[in-house]
Amino acid sequence: MRLKFHLVLLLIVASLHSFSQQHYFSVDQAVGYAMKNAAQVKNALIDIQLQKQMNRQVTAAALPQLNANTSVTHNIEIPVQSIPNFISPATYQVLVDEGVKDGNGNTITIPANGFGNLAFPFGTPWNMNAGVELSQLLFDGQVFIGLKARDASMQFAQAQADVTLENINVNIRKIYYQLVVGKQQLTSIDANIDRFEKLLKDTRIIYENGFAERLDVDKISVQLNNLKTEKIKMQNMLDAGTAGLKLLMHMPQQDTLHLTDSLSEDVLKEGLLEETYDYKNRKEYKLVSAAIKLGEFNVRRYKLSALPTLAAFGSYNKSAQRQEFNFLNDGTWFTSAIVGVRLQLPIFNGFSRQAKLKSAQLELQKANNQQKMLEASIDNDVLTARLKIVSALQTVDNQQRNMQLAEQVYKTTVLKYEQGLGSNQEIYTAQTELKMAQNNYYGALYDAVIARIDYLKATGKL
Repeated sequence: MRLKFHLVLLLIVASLHSFSQQHYFSVDQAVGYAMKNAAQVKNALIDIQLQKQMNRQVTAAALPQLNANTSVTHNIEIPVQSIPNFISPATYQVLVDEGVKDGNGNTITIPANGFGNLAFPFGTPWNMNAGVELSQLLFDGQVFIGLKARDASMQFAQAQADVTLENINVNIRKIYYQLVVGKQQLTSIDANIDRFEKLLKDTRIIYENGFAERLDVDKISVQLNNLKTEKIKMQNMLDAGTAGLKLLMHMPQQDTLHLTDSLSEDVLKEGLLEETYDYKNRKEYKLVSAAIKLGEFNVRRYKLSALPTLAAFGSYNKSAQRQEFNFLNDGTWFTSAIVGVRLQLPIFNGFSRQAKLKSAQLELQKANNQQKMLEASIDNDVLTARLKIVSALQTVDNQQRNMQLAEQVYKTTVLKYEQGLGSNQEIYTAQTELKMAQNNYYGALYDAVIARIDYLKATGKL
């Protein structure tokens, strides 16, 4: 049973590997993969398609409208209409004029109480009607504005999508370079482990020759185990970060992602010498500008809603009345056809139009205020990002030199210890300072990457 279990487990692992793929991505390739597969990107593109369909609805209002209709009705009880008796008065008048007498020899006269009413059924049991109607809008101010606003609507939808894409771009780059820095830090941890393994080996030899204590060997073993534990923690952090990056990119978790980019000062400083920037390069600014255009169209729309609307229409109908359901047989069909124009003039709608117009004007004011606020925010973003990137690059330079010095101090301290001129406590101190210098360097390196990304985003050059 145990053998069967292991065989099944191996088959499952093999099947998972057979469906997994290897991806070697630079940061630009990772962003490109996300732009093709991320659900947020797909939804942003769907929103653009939705806006296209909304524009088609606006266009449809200005095109001819053709409808066909047919109906069949069965009068279970034919409607009856009661009307004054118009037959008896004429008959009696003839009798009176002729002097006709009744059976008792009395001359017939018109009854004093009148003749009452007659009940007439109006209609037939079966009725059928079929026809077509054609209408064409000739003028409507709101539809006219809607047609002109189609391009602005598409620009707004595209700007919304661009903001979404940029946010994904920024997040992927930050996570990507965080993993790159983590990999470099892991390399330093491996180097420290190699140093302490060599130191442990040398110390054991010195201990076996009687020139060191057992305590020295144990202390170095403790430091080595701490470094190995630190490596495990760092590897777990990298694995979790890679899983998060895959999720953001919408990459299957069973696939393997290899990061091919590295970090250097030249990469960090690239493209940072340009001092000028343009508000229009920011995706958020384009979105606000598009919103202002739509707001202006909205104001014009409600202003023109006070104008009359004019439409032409025509209809052609056939109708038939039958005592039985036999419309397909020979029988009379009656034709009616009309054409005309309809002018509708809004007179009073309870101040609804004025309220909508005022609301649109206020929304436009808000959009203009938002644009001014965004301009001030962009200025602040650029200034802050520029200060951060300058400070971060200086910190990277200083921490890199400090790390190099700490590494040199560690090597010198180990050499003195091996020559019997130093103590193991000095080695521990040098190692601690080296680890601190390394952590400070990699922290500064990541801060510089984030500052660079924020600066490029602030200037609209990402």
